[in-house]
Amino acid sequence: MRTGRRGPHGVRPDGGELCFPATLAAARAGDALALERIYRDHSPRVAGYLRSHGVPDVGATTNDVFFRMFKCLGTFDGDECKFRSWMFTIAHHLMIDELRRAARHPTMVDGASLDTLGQCGDAEEEALALMGRERVDRLLARLSTDQRAVVLLRVVEDLPIEQVAETLGKRPTAIKALQHRALAALRRHLADEGVSP
Repeated sequence: MRTGRRGPHGVRPDGGELCFPATLAAARAGDALALERIYRDHSPRVAGYLRSHGVPDVGATTNDVFFRMFKCLGTFDGDECKFRSWMFTIAHHLMIDELRRAARHPTMVDGASLDTLGQCGDAEEEALALMGRERVDRLLARLSTDQRAVVLLRVVEDLPIEQVAETLGKRPTAIKALQHRALAALRRHLADEGVSP
């Protein structure tokens, strides 16, 4: 185990990383590098959660989640698991707001903006990644909103039942039932596609 004097932003001077509590403490103190590290470590998860729920502007909504979190960081008290629960609670509420807003005000995409999508990188790798993501998205889309949220938070993010219940504003028994029904539905859908779970 390496030791060394700890820097203010979650990285020791020797390049080793600090634990989450030290990074959180530095972020609370306003350290820009600690805030950046929290964003870098957690924003892909938030973006994936929002994308899986069909949020129209994932990037902007992800930024809104972190803006709200960072604004209230001084009031947060808890460990990393509690932090992730808090983060997904904010993301869940913003997701609901965004989906309602999108339903009231649908947007049109012009052909020029479609031409700029995916113009760089290995086309084969991107196609395979997209096919995998599309398949997962297609399977998740067959679930109810609550079932999808439970699968993403319990299975993908590995949050405890109590934290998922708090995030979604439900009882732990309801989360267990939702998870059971969601996983059973996913098994059926995979069997329908000829894939053994």
